[in-house]
Amino acid sequence: MAIRIVRLGTPRAEGEGPRLGTVRRPPRGVPKAQFASRDFYDVWLPNLAPSAALVAQALAAEDEKQWAAFSRKYRAEMNQPDAAHLLDTLAALSHQSSFSMGCYCEDESRCHRSLLRELLAQRGASIAGD
Repeated sequence: MAIRIVRLGTPRAEGEGPRLGTVRRPPRGVPKAQFASRDFYDVWLPNLAPSAALVAQALAAEDEKQWAAFSRKYRAEMNQPDAAHLLDTLAALSHQSSFSMGCYCEDESRCHRSLLRELLAQRGASIAGD
C-alpha cells in the first residue's frame, strides 16, 4: 500500500491503483472519456495543483532562486486548510490502499509533484520507492 508519484500520460505500473491528477487543467486535445484509458488520470484533483499564477511562475523559473520562491509559495498554498486536510487524508489512505498522483511535467525535480512527495512524506504517507 502506497502512493506512487507519476508523470501523467505515462504507462501505469502494475498495482498502481487509481491515478489522481493534481493539475490545474485537463490534458489538451484528449476527450474526457479517454483521460483514464490514455493513462492521464482517473480522478481530477485540482485542489493540489498550484494556482494559475504559481503555474506561470514555476514555468518561468530559470534558476534555483526562482524555483525556491515558487516552492515557498506553493507550500503556503498547500498549508491552507482545504489543501492541508486533503494532504492529511491522502497520507492516511496511503497506509490502506495503493494509488498514484502526478502532473504532466517531464522533469519531476522542477515540478510541483516533487513538492507534493515531500509534503506527503512529512505527513507520514507511505510513498512507493521511498
